[in-house]
Amino acid sequence: MLRIAICDDSAEARMTLRAALERALERRRMEGLFFEFSTGEGLLHWMERRAGELELAFLDIEMSGMDGMDAAHRLREMDGNLQLVFVTGYDRYVYAGYGVGALGYLLKPPGPEQLDDVLSRAAAALEREADRAFFCRSGNTFYRIPLKSIRYFCSDRRRVTCVTAARTYIFYGKLDQVEQEVGAGFIRIHQRYLVRAEAVDQVEGSHVFLGDETLPVSRACREAALTALVRAALEE
Repeated sequence: MLRIAICDDSAEARMTLRAALERALERRRMEGLFFEFSTGEGLLHWMERRAGELELAFLDIEMSGMDGMDAAHRLREMDGNLQLVFVTGYDRYVYAGYGVGALGYLLKPPGPEQLDDVLSRAAAALEREADRAFFCRSGNTFYRIPLKSIRYFCSDRRRVTCVTAARTYIFYGKLDQVEQEVGAGFIRIHQRYLVRAEAVDQVEGSHVFLGDETLPVSRACREAALTALVRAALEE
């Protein structure tokens, strides 16, 4: 299921685009979950609490308050892998989206071929990013978390917390399974902790330091963890 945001200060424009996207998804035999926003500020406020839940966002450039271009820059800071598409009635912005790595630029109202092309490229981009993201589920919500944004994982029985600079994600699983999924860039320092090597600022005694947080290194993991952290530091 593709999770899609539509941000436009015109309710009619949002309704028209959503209907067109639903038809395009149906042609591709895909399902979509839509989130609608009337302002860039509203979308950003939502993202602050629910980063990682969106995969594709359609932004009107000219909106009251924060315009789509400013919103796009902020969204890119929050989620580097979110696919962005500009939809506007003015062709003078055609090159503006390159600064935020926009997937496409569509003139209103976008036709079926343009939407089919955007969805195809979005699916391809998300597939390329799959190896660089961690996917988890909490309740009915699926999260896509860029690996480079993760600081560490912490487990408490079957409850795992993923900590990033922006927020934390809590889901049920096993840390052993998480370790297999995220790959060699993450190092087990304790039965309960798995850290991203590049997020570690300092190792001192039986602790590692990640920004203002300190995590324990267990005696059982110490030798292997220190060796892996040194190797990772030399490879940077």
